[in-house]
Amino acid sequence: MKSVILAPNGQPISKVALADEVVTTSLTGIRQPWLVEHIAGNIDPVRLADLMQAAAEGNAFDFVTLAEEMEEREPHYGSVLGTRKRAVSGIAPVIEAASEDSQDIRRAEACRALIGRPEFGGLMDDCLDALGKGYAAVEIEWQTSARQYQPVNYRWRDPRYFVFPQDDPYDLRLYDESDLVNGKPLPAYKFVIHRPRLKSGIPLRGGLARLVATSYMCKSYALKDWVAFCEVFGMPLRLGRYKQGAKEADIDILRKAVTNLGSDAAGILPDSMRIEFQQVANTAGGTDLFLRLAEWLDRQTSKAVLGQTMTTDDGSSHAQAKVHNEVRHDILKSDARQLANTLNRDLIQPYVDLNFGPQVRYPRLELRVPKPEDLKALAESLEKLVPLGLKVSASVVRDKFGLPDPKEGDELLKSADQPVPAGNREIALNREAPEELDELAEEFTADWEPQLQPVQDVAQLLARMIAEGKSLEEFRQALMGLADNDDTLLTDRLTDAAFRARAIGDAGDAAL
Repeated sequence: MKSVILAPNGQPISKVALADEVVTTSLTGIRQPWLVEHIAGNIDPVRLADLMQAAAEGNAFDFVTLAEEMEEREPHYGSVLGTRKRAVSGIAPVIEAASEDSQDIRRAEACRALIGRPEFGGLMDDCLDALGKGYAAVEIEWQTSARQYQPVNYRWRDPRYFVFPQDDPYDLRLYDESDLVNGKPLPAYKFVIHRPRLKSGIPLRGGLARLVATSYMCKSYALKDWVAFCEVFGMPLRLGRYKQGAKEADIDILRKAVTNLGSDAAGILPDSMRIEFQQVANTAGGTDLFLRLAEWLDRQTSKAVLGQTMTTDDGSSHAQAKVHNEVRHDILKSDARQLANTLNRDLIQPYVDLNFGPQVRYPRLELRVPKPEDLKALAESLEKLVPLGLKVSASVVRDKFGLPDPKEGDELLKSADQPVPAGNREIALNREAPEELDELAEEFTADWEPQLQPVQDVAQLLARMIAEGKSLEEFRQALMGLADNDDTLLTDRLTDAAFRARAIGDAGDAAL
Protein backbone atom coordinates (compact mmCIF):
# COMPACT_ATOMS: atom_id res chain seq x y z
CA MET A 1 0.00 0.00 0.00
CA LYS A 2 1.85 3.04 -1.28
CA SER A 3 0.82 6.62 -0.66
CA VAL A 4 1.32 9.68 -2.80
CA ILE A 5 3.55 11.24 -0.12
CA LEU A 6 7.17 11.37 -1.16
CA ALA A 7 10.06 11.02 1.26
CA PRO A 8 12.96 13.51 1.18
CA ASN A 9 14.77 11.09 -1.14
CA GLY A 10 11.86 11.23 -3.61
CA GLN A 11 10.57 7.72 -2.90
CA PRO A 12 6.89 7.09 -1.97
CA ILE A 13 6.26 6.43 1.72
CA SER A 14 4.76 3.12 2.75
CA LYS A 15 2.18 3.91 5.42
CA VAL A 16 2.05 0.27 6.47
CA ALA A 17 5.78 0.30 7.26
CA LEU A 18 5.27 3.18 9.70
CA ALA A 19 3.92 0.72 12.28
CA ASP A 20 7.06 -1.47 12.09
CA GLU A 21 9.87 -1.14 14.63
CA VAL A 22 13.07 -0.15 12.86
CA VAL A 23 15.69 -0.30 15.64
CA THR A 24 15.60 -3.82 17.00
CA THR A 25 18.05 -5.35 19.46
CA SER A 26 19.25 -8.86 20.26
CA LEU A 27 21.60 -10.42 22.77
CA THR A 28 23.86 -11.80 20.03
CA GLY A 29 23.59 -9.09 17.35
CA ILE A 30 25.56 -5.90 16.84
CA ARG A 31 22.83 -3.87 18.59
CA GLN A 32 22.71 -5.40 22.03
CA PRO A 33 20.26 -4.02 24.64
CA TRP A 34 22.92 -4.16 27.40
CA LEU A 35 26.10 -2.63 26.07
CA VAL A 36 28.66 -3.16 28.84
CA GLU A 37 31.51 -0.90 27.86
CA HIS A 38 33.50 1.19 30.34
CA ILE A 39 35.85 3.92 29.20
CA ALA A 40 35.61 6.80 31.68
CA GLY A 41 37.02 4.83 34.62
CA ASN A 42 40.50 4.37 33.15
CA ILE A 43 40.68 7.26 30.73
CA ASP A 44 44.17 8.69 30.11
CA PRO A 45 45.56 11.23 27.62
CA VAL A 46 46.46 8.59 25.05
CA ARG A 47 43.09 6.84 25.19
CA LEU A 48 41.24 10.17 25.09
CA ALA A 49 43.19 11.38 22.08
CA ASP A 50 42.55 8.10 20.25
CA LEU A 51 38.77 8.10 20.75
CA MET A 52 38.53 11.79 19.87
CA GLN A 53 40.39 11.13 16.65
CA ALA A 54 38.20 8.12 15.89
CA ALA A 55 35.05 10.22 16.43
CA ALA A 56 36.39 12.92 14.13
CA GLU A 57 36.84 10.21 11.47
CA GLY A 58 33.29 8.88 11.86
CA ASN A 59 33.67 6.13 14.47
CA ALA A 60 31.67 7.50 17.40
CA PHE A 61 31.18 4.36 19.49
CA ASP A 62 33.83 5.03 22.14
CA PHE A 63 33.18 8.77 22.22
CA VAL A 64 29.44 8.30 22.80
CA THR A 65 30.20 5.76 25.52
CA LEU A 66 32.51 8.24 27.24
CA ALA A 67 29.90 11.00 26.92
CA GLU A 68 27.28 8.78 28.54
CA GLU A 69 29.56 7.83 31.43
CA MET A 70 30.63 11.43 32.01
CA GLU A 71 27.03 12.36 32.77
CA GLU A 72 26.78 9.43 35.20
CA ARG A 73 30.13 9.80 36.98
CA GLU A 74 30.86 13.54 37.16
CA PRO A 75 28.34 15.38 39.40
CA HIS A 76 29.18 18.89 38.22
CA TYR A 77 29.01 18.10 34.52
CA GLY A 78 25.80 16.14 35.00
CA SER A 79 24.30 19.04 36.95
CA VAL A 80 25.09 21.87 34.51
CA LEU A 81 24.20 19.76 31.47
CA GLY A 82 20.91 18.83 33.11
CA THR A 83 20.27 22.50 33.85
CA ARG A 84 20.76 23.39 30.20
CA LYS A 85 18.48 20.58 29.06
CA ARG A 86 15.69 21.41 31.51
CA ALA A 87 15.89 25.10 30.62
CA VAL A 88 14.68 24.13 27.13
CA SER A 89 12.36 21.24 27.96
CA GLY A 90 10.61 23.42 30.54
CA ILE A 91 9.39 25.85 27.85
CA ALA A 92 5.73 25.32 26.98
CA PRO A 93 5.45 24.69 23.21
CA VAL A 94 2.86 26.57 21.18
CA ILE A 95 1.47 25.93 17.70
CA GLU A 96 0.89 28.80 15.29
CA ALA A 97 -1.47 28.27 12.36
CA ALA A 98 -0.06 28.92 8.89
CA SER A 99 -2.81 31.50 8.24
CA GLU A 100 -6.31 32.52 9.29
CA ASP A 101 -7.81 30.13 6.77
CA SER A 102 -10.24 27.66 8.35
CA GLN A 103 -8.31 24.63 7.05
CA ASP A 104 -5.01 25.97 8.37
CA ILE A 105 -6.65 26.56 11.75
CA ARG A 106 -8.05 23.00 11.74
CA ARG A 107 -4.60 21.55 11.07
CA ALA A 108 -3.11 23.72 13.81
CA GLU A 109 -5.71 22.48 16.31
CA ALA A 110 -4.79 18.88 15.47
CA CYS A 111 -1.12 19.66 16.08
CA ARG A 112 -1.98 21.30 19.41
CA ALA A 113 -3.67 18.08 20.47
CA LEU A 114 -0.56 16.19 19.37
CA ILE A 115 1.86 18.18 21.51
CA GLY A 116 -0.58 18.21 24.41
CA ARG A 117 -0.11 14.49 25.03
CA PRO A 118 2.14 13.42 27.95
CA GLU A 119 4.55 11.58 25.64
CA PHE A 120 5.61 14.81 23.94
CA GLY A 121 7.52 16.02 27.00
CA GLY A 122 9.62 12.88 26.97
CA LEU A 123 10.36 13.42 23.28
CA MET A 124 11.80 16.87 24.04
CA ASP A 125 13.95 15.46 26.86
CA ASP A 126 15.31 12.69 24.64
CA CYS A 127 16.08 15.05 21.77
CA LEU A 128 18.14 17.24 24.11
CA ASP A 129 20.44 14.28 24.75
CA ALA A 130 22.11 15.55 21.58
CA LEU A 131 23.58 18.52 23.48
CA GLY A 132 26.21 16.31 25.04
CA LYS A 133 26.80 13.80 22.27
CA GLY A 134 26.22 15.88 19.14
CA TYR A 135 23.18 13.97 17.87
CA ALA A 136 20.13 12.10 19.14
CA ALA A 137 17.63 9.80 17.43
CA VAL A 138 14.12 9.10 18.73
CA GLU A 139 11.96 6.53 16.93
CA ILE A 140 8.26 7.32 16.47
CA GLU A 141 5.71 4.55 17.06
CA TRP A 142 2.77 5.35 14.79
CA GLN A 143 -0.76 4.12 15.44
CA THR A 144 -2.12 3.25 11.99
CA SER A 145 -5.22 1.20 12.83
CA ALA A 146 -7.57 4.20 12.90
CA ARG A 147 -8.28 6.61 10.09
CA GLN A 148 -5.80 9.07 11.55
CA TYR A 149 -2.11 8.39 12.00
CA GLN A 150 -1.14 9.15 15.59
CA PRO A 151 2.23 8.87 17.38
CA VAL A 152 1.53 6.73 20.44
CA ASN A 153 5.08 6.61 21.78
CA TYR A 154 8.56 8.00 21.24
CA ARG A 155 11.50 5.70 21.94
CA TRP A 156 14.99 7.05 22.60
CA ARG A 157 17.54 4.97 20.72
CA ASP A 158 21.11 4.49 21.89
CA PRO A 159 23.39 6.73 19.79
CA ARG A 160 25.78 3.78 19.46
CA TYR A 161 23.17 2.09 17.24
CA PHE A 162 23.86 4.64 14.50
CA VAL A 163 26.75 5.55 12.22
CA PHE A 164 27.68 8.30 9.79
CA PRO A 165 28.68 7.09 6.32
CA GLN A 166 32.18 7.84 5.13
CA ASP A 167 30.99 9.99 2.24
CA ASP A 168 28.51 12.11 4.25
CA PRO A 169 29.24 13.07 7.89
CA TYR A 170 25.75 14.63 8.22
CA ASP A 171 23.64 11.62 7.17
CA LEU A 172 22.80 9.56 10.26
CA ARG A 173 22.18 5.88 9.46
CA LEU A 174 21.35 2.70 11.32
CA TYR A 175 24.29 0.50 12.31
CA ASP A 176 23.38 -2.76 10.61
CA GLU A 177 24.91 -6.09 9.57
CA SER A 178 24.07 -5.34 5.96
CA ASP A 179 26.67 -2.55 5.91
CA LEU A 180 28.90 -2.25 8.96
CA VAL A 181 30.79 0.73 7.53
CA ASN A 182 28.17 3.02 6.03
CA GLY A 183 25.04 1.72 7.76
CA LYS A 184 21.47 1.40 6.59
CA PRO A 185 19.39 4.47 5.58
CA LEU A 186 16.63 5.41 8.03
CA PRO A 187 13.05 5.33 6.71
CA ALA A 188 11.31 8.68 6.41
CA TYR A 189 8.79 9.85 9.03
CA LYS A 190 10.02 7.28 11.56
CA PHE A 191 12.67 9.27 13.45
CA VAL A 192 13.10 12.61 15.10
CA ILE A 193 16.80 13.33 14.64
CA HIS A 194 18.19 16.29 16.51
CA ARG A 195 21.63 17.64 15.57
CA PRO A 196 22.20 20.90 17.50
CA ARG A 197 24.54 23.34 15.84
CA LEU A 198 26.68 24.28 18.83
CA LYS A 199 29.55 25.00 16.48
CA SER A 200 30.03 24.89 12.75
CA GLY A 201 31.18 21.53 11.45
CA ILE A 202 30.12 17.92 11.51
CA PRO A 203 27.77 16.80 14.33
CA LEU A 204 30.29 14.40 15.86
CA ARG A 205 32.60 17.30 16.65
CA GLY A 206 29.91 19.55 18.08
CA GLY A 207 28.81 17.81 21.29
CA LEU A 208 29.50 19.40 24.66
CA ALA A 209 31.10 16.17 25.88
CA ARG A 210 33.92 16.70 23.39
CA LEU A 211 34.47 20.20 24.76
CA VAL A 212 34.71 19.16 28.41
CA ALA A 213 36.30 15.71 28.04
CA THR A 214 39.79 16.99 28.82
CA SER A 215 38.55 18.78 31.95
CA TYR A 216 36.80 15.59 33.00
CA MET A 217 39.99 13.56 32.61
CA CYS A 218 42.07 16.11 34.55
CA LYS A 219 39.52 16.30 37.35
CA SER A 220 39.41 12.51 37.64
CA TYR A 221 43.19 12.56 38.08
CA ALA A 222 42.93 15.36 40.65
CA LEU A 223 40.29 13.54 42.69
CA LYS A 224 42.22 10.27 42.59
CA ASP A 225 45.42 11.95 43.77
CA TRP A 226 43.51 13.94 46.38
CA VAL A 227 42.08 10.76 47.92
CA ALA A 228 45.55 9.16 47.92
CA PHE A 229 46.97 12.26 49.55
CA CYS A 230 44.31 12.14 52.28
CA GLU A 231 45.05 8.47 52.95
CA VAL A 232 48.74 9.18 53.42
CA PHE A 233 48.75 12.57 55.13
CA GLY A 234 45.26 12.71 56.61
CA MET A 235 46.17 10.41 59.53
CA PRO A 236 49.08 10.68 61.94
CA LEU A 237 52.01 8.31 61.56
CA ARG A 238 51.79 5.39 63.99
CA LEU A 239 55.26 4.59 65.31
CA GLY A 240 55.81 1.42 67.38
CA ARG A 241 58.80 1.10 69.69
CA TYR A 242 60.21 -2.06 71.25
CA LYS A 243 63.16 -2.61 73.57
CA GLN A 244 66.52 -3.85 72.52
CA GLY A 245 66.64 -7.64 72.36
CA ALA A 246 62.90 -8.07 71.83
CA LYS A 247 61.91 -11.41 70.38
CA GLU A 248 60.62 -11.75 66.83
CA ALA A 249 57.21 -12.89 68.12
CA ASP A 250 56.96 -9.71 70.21
CA ILE A 251 57.89 -7.59 67.19
CA ASP A 252 55.13 -9.27 65.17
CA ILE A 253 52.63 -8.45 67.92
CA LEU A 254 53.70 -4.78 67.79
CA ARG A 255 53.48 -4.70 64.00
CA LYS A 256 49.93 -6.07 64.02
CA ALA A 257 48.90 -3.61 66.70
CA VAL A 258 50.21 -0.64 64.69
CA THR A 259 48.48 -1.89 61.56
CA ASN A 260 45.15 -2.52 63.27
CA LEU A 261 45.11 0.97 64.71
CA GLY A 262 44.39 2.24 61.19
CA SER A 263 40.91 0.76 61.24
CA ASP A 264 40.18 -0.53 64.74
CA ALA A 265 41.65 2.39 66.71
CA ALA A 266 42.40 -0.11 69.48
CA GLY A 267 45.15 -2.55 70.38
CA ILE A 268 46.76 -4.53 73.22
CA LEU A 269 50.51 -4.48 73.88
CA PRO A 270 52.85 -5.91 76.49
CA ASP A 271 54.15 -3.51 79.11
CA SER A 272 57.54 -3.38 77.44
CA MET A 273 56.21 -1.90 74.16
CA ARG A 274 54.59 1.44 73.26
CA ILE A 275 53.04 3.17 70.24
CA GLU A 276 53.53 6.85 69.43
CA PHE A 277 51.52 9.01 67.02
CA GLN A 278 53.63 11.39 64.97
CA GLN A 279 51.78 14.29 63.33
CA VAL A 280 52.89 14.65 59.68
CA ALA A 281 53.21 18.25 58.51
CA ASN A 282 51.00 19.42 55.67
CA THR A 283 53.48 19.58 52.81
CA ALA A 284 53.20 22.75 50.72
CA GLY A 285 49.39 23.07 51.14
CA GLY A 286 48.65 19.88 49.24
CA THR A 287 44.95 19.82 50.15
CA ASP A 288 44.43 23.36 48.86
CA LEU A 289 46.23 22.48 45.63
CA PHE A 290 43.82 19.68 44.74
CA LEU A 291 40.81 21.72 45.82
CA ARG A 292 41.77 24.72 43.70
CA LEU A 293 42.40 22.50 40.68
CA ALA A 294 39.02 20.76 41.00
CA GLU A 295 37.18 24.06 41.44
CA TRP A 296 38.97 25.64 38.46
CA LEU A 297 38.03 22.69 36.26
CA ASP A 298 34.41 22.96 37.41
CA ARG A 299 34.37 26.61 36.40
CA GLN A 300 35.64 25.74 32.94
CA THR A 301 32.90 23.12 32.61
CA SER A 302 30.27 25.67 33.68
CA LYS A 303 31.47 28.14 31.07
CA ALA A 304 31.50 25.46 28.39
CA VAL A 305 27.98 24.20 29.12
CA LEU A 306 26.11 27.26 30.42
CA GLY A 307 28.24 30.03 28.99
CA GLN A 308 28.88 31.46 32.46
CA THR A 309 29.89 30.51 35.99
CA MET A 310 28.24 33.11 38.20
CA THR A 311 24.98 31.28 38.91
CA THR A 312 26.53 27.85 39.45
CA ASP A 313 29.67 28.56 41.49
CA ASP A 314 30.22 30.39 44.76
CA GLY A 315 31.98 33.69 45.28
CA SER A 316 30.09 35.81 42.76
CA SER A 317 28.24 39.06 43.23
CA HIS A 318 24.63 39.67 42.24
CA ALA A 319 25.73 42.10 39.55
CA GLN A 320 28.05 39.54 37.99
CA ALA A 321 25.36 36.86 37.95
CA LYS A 322 22.91 39.30 36.39
CA VAL A 323 25.28 40.15 33.53
CA HIS A 324 26.31 36.57 32.83
CA ASN A 325 22.75 35.29 32.96
CA GLU A 326 22.05 37.25 29.77
CA VAL A 327 24.66 35.14 27.96
CA ARG A 328 22.94 32.03 29.20
CA HIS A 329 19.64 33.46 27.91
CA ASP A 330 21.17 33.73 24.43
CA ILE A 331 22.22 30.08 24.59
CA LEU A 332 18.72 29.10 25.73
CA LYS A 333 17.13 30.95 22.80
CA SER A 334 19.46 29.20 20.36
CA ASP A 335 18.78 25.76 21.84
CA ALA A 336 15.02 26.37 21.79
CA ARG A 337 15.05 27.60 18.20
CA GLN A 338 17.06 24.62 16.96
CA LEU A 339 14.90 22.08 18.80
CA ALA A 340 11.74 23.71 17.42
CA ASN A 341 13.16 23.44 13.89
CA THR A 342 13.86 19.74 14.43
CA LEU A 343 10.35 19.05 15.75
CA ASN A 344 8.74 20.96 12.88
CA ARG A 345 10.75 19.02 10.32
CA ASP A 346 10.54 15.51 11.80
CA LEU A 347 7.19 15.50 13.63
CA ILE A 348 4.80 18.33 12.71
CA GLN A 349 5.25 18.09 8.95
CA PRO A 350 5.04 14.26 8.83
CA TYR A 351 1.95 14.34 11.07
CA VAL A 352 0.21 16.84 8.78
CA ASP A 353 1.29 15.00 5.61
CA LEU A 354 -0.02 11.66 6.84
CA ASN A 355 -3.37 13.01 8.06
CA PHE A 356 -4.12 15.93 5.75
CA GLY A 357 -1.83 15.35 2.79
CA PRO A 358 1.18 17.40 1.68
CA GLN A 359 0.71 21.14 2.18
CA VAL A 360 2.24 24.32 0.91
CA ARG A 361 2.03 25.87 4.38
CA TYR A 362 2.32 23.99 7.67
CA PRO A 363 1.50 24.83 11.27
CA ARG A 364 4.61 25.82 13.15
CA LEU A 365 5.72 24.75 16.61
CA GLU A 366 7.49 27.46 18.58
CA LEU A 367 9.42 27.41 21.85
CA ARG A 368 9.20 31.00 23.00
CA VAL A 369 11.79 31.99 25.57
CA PRO A 370 10.51 34.81 27.79
CA LYS A 371 12.90 37.73 27.97
CA PRO A 372 14.20 38.28 31.53
CA GLU A 373 13.23 41.66 32.91
CA ASP A 374 14.44 43.67 35.88
CA LEU A 375 11.13 44.07 37.71
CA LYS A 376 12.67 46.31 40.35
CA ALA A 377 13.88 48.76 37.69
CA LEU A 378 10.46 48.60 36.02
CA ALA A 379 8.70 49.44 39.28
CA GLU A 380 11.04 52.37 39.92
CA SER A 381 10.49 53.68 36.39
CA LEU A 382 6.70 53.48 36.73
CA GLU A 383 6.89 55.26 40.09
CA LYS A 384 8.59 58.22 38.39
CA LEU A 385 6.88 58.28 35.00
CA VAL A 386 3.22 57.64 35.87
CA PRO A 387 2.92 60.83 37.98
CA LEU A 388 4.36 62.74 35.00
CA GLY A 389 1.47 61.61 32.81
CA LEU A 390 2.66 58.33 31.30
CA LYS A 391 -0.38 56.16 30.60
CA VAL A 392 0.19 52.46 31.29
CA SER A 393 -2.40 49.68 31.22
CA ALA A 394 -2.74 48.04 34.64
CA SER A 395 -3.24 44.62 33.00
CA VAL A 396 0.12 44.94 31.21
CA VAL A 397 1.89 45.69 34.50
CA ARG A 398 0.18 42.76 36.20
CA ASP A 399 1.31 40.46 33.40
CA LYS A 400 4.90 41.66 33.80
CA PHE A 401 4.83 40.78 37.51
CA GLY A 402 2.83 37.59 37.01
CA LEU A 403 -0.12 38.86 39.08
CA PRO A 404 -3.73 37.84 38.30
CA ASP A 405 -6.47 40.36 37.67
CA PRO A 406 -8.34 41.29 40.88
CA LYS A 407 -11.81 39.88 41.33
CA GLU A 408 -14.85 41.89 42.25
CA GLY A 409 -14.99 42.40 45.99
CA ASP A 410 -11.26 41.81 46.60
CA GLU A 411 -9.56 44.19 49.04
CA LEU A 412 -7.12 46.24 46.95
CA LEU A 413 -3.72 47.57 47.95
CA LYS A 414 -3.39 51.36 47.90
CA SER A 415 -0.54 53.77 48.40
CA ALA A 416 -0.42 55.84 51.59
CA ASP A 417 -1.16 59.15 49.82
CA GLN A 418 -3.74 57.82 47.35
CA PRO A 419 -7.26 59.30 47.73
CA VAL A 420 -9.58 56.82 49.37
CA PRO A 421 -13.31 56.53 48.61
CA ALA A 422 -15.53 57.50 51.53
CA GLY A 423 -16.85 53.98 51.95
CA ASN A 424 -13.34 52.56 52.35
CA ARG A 425 -11.79 55.43 54.29
CA GLU A 426 -11.65 53.70 57.67
CA ILE A 427 -10.05 50.56 56.17
CA ALA A 428 -7.52 52.55 54.15
CA LEU A 429 -6.53 54.92 56.97
CA ASN A 430 -6.59 52.05 59.44
CA ARG A 431 -7.26 54.44 62.32
CA GLU A 432 -10.19 56.29 63.90
CA ALA A 433 -10.87 60.03 63.44
CA PRO A 434 -9.63 62.26 66.29
CA GLU A 435 -12.19 63.26 68.94
CA GLU A 436 -11.56 66.95 68.15
CA LEU A 437 -13.15 66.46 64.71
CA ASP A 438 -16.31 65.09 66.27
CA GLU A 439 -16.50 68.07 68.62
CA LEU A 440 -15.92 70.46 65.69
CA ALA A 441 -18.72 68.83 63.71
CA GLU A 442 -21.17 69.15 66.60
CA GLU A 443 -20.26 72.83 67.10
CA PHE A 444 -20.61 73.66 63.40
CA THR A 445 -24.01 71.99 62.95
CA ALA A 446 -25.56 73.29 66.19
CA ASP A 447 -27.13 76.39 64.53
CA TRP A 448 -27.18 75.38 60.91
CA GLU A 449 -30.60 76.94 60.09
CA PRO A 450 -29.52 80.63 60.31
CA GLN A 451 -26.34 79.84 58.35
CA LEU A 452 -28.20 78.26 55.44
CA GLN A 453 -31.19 80.66 55.40
CA PRO A 454 -29.73 82.93 52.63
CA VAL A 455 -29.08 79.94 50.41
CA GLN A 456 -32.59 78.62 51.00
CA ASP A 457 -34.11 82.03 50.11
CA VAL A 458 -32.34 82.04 46.75
CA ALA A 459 -33.39 78.47 45.98
CA GLN A 460 -37.03 79.14 46.87
CA LEU A 461 -37.15 82.32 44.74
CA LEU A 462 -35.70 80.60 41.68
CA ALA A 463 -38.02 77.63 42.03
CA ARG A 464 -41.09 79.93 42.28
CA MET A 465 -40.09 81.97 39.21
CA ILE A 466 -39.55 78.83 37.15
CA ALA A 467 -42.94 77.51 38.19
CA GLU A 468 -44.64 80.83 37.19
CA GLY A 469 -42.86 80.88 33.81
CA LYS A 470 -41.16 84.25 34.24
CA SER A 471 -39.18 85.76 31.37
CA LEU A 472 -35.42 86.06 31.15
CA GLU A 473 -35.54 89.78 31.98
CA GLU A 474 -37.58 89.07 35.08
CA PHE A 475 -35.03 86.44 36.13
CA ARG A 476 -32.24 88.98 35.74
CA GLN A 477 -34.05 91.57 37.81
CA ALA A 478 -34.80 89.05 40.54
CA LEU A 479 -31.15 87.91 40.76
CA MET A 480 -29.97 91.51 40.98
CA GLY A 481 -32.36 92.00 43.85
CA LEU A 482 -30.62 89.16 45.71
CA ALA A 483 -27.25 90.89 45.58
CA ASP A 484 -27.88 92.39 48.98
CA ASN A 485 -28.62 88.95 50.45
CA ASP A 486 -26.16 88.54 53.37
CA ASP A 487 -24.33 85.12 53.41
CA THR A 488 -21.40 86.36 55.52
CA LEU A 489 -22.29 84.12 58.45
CA LEU A 490 -22.17 80.93 56.35
CA THR A 491 -18.91 81.92 54.64
CA ASP A 492 -17.17 82.75 57.90
CA ARG A 493 -18.29 79.53 59.58
CA LEU A 494 -17.14 77.36 56.65
CA THR A 495 -13.73 79.07 56.55
CA ASP A 496 -13.26 78.69 60.30
CA ALA A 497 -14.30 75.03 60.31
CA ALA A 498 -12.03 74.11 57.38
CA PHE A 499 -9.02 75.80 59.01
CA ARG A 500 -9.57 74.10 62.37
CA ALA A 501 -10.17 70.66 60.76
CA ARG A 502 -6.95 70.94 58.77
CA ALA A 503 -5.02 71.86 61.92
CA ILE A 504 -6.45 68.88 63.80
CA GLY A 505 -5.56 66.53 60.94
CA ASP A 506 -1.98 67.79 60.64
CA ALA A 507 -1.48 67.39 64.37
CA GLY A 508 -2.75 63.82 64.23
CA ASP A 509 -0.41 62.91 61.32
CA ALA A 510 2.56 64.41 63.17
CA ALA A 511 1.73 62.29 66.21
CA LEU A 512 1.74 59.12 64.08
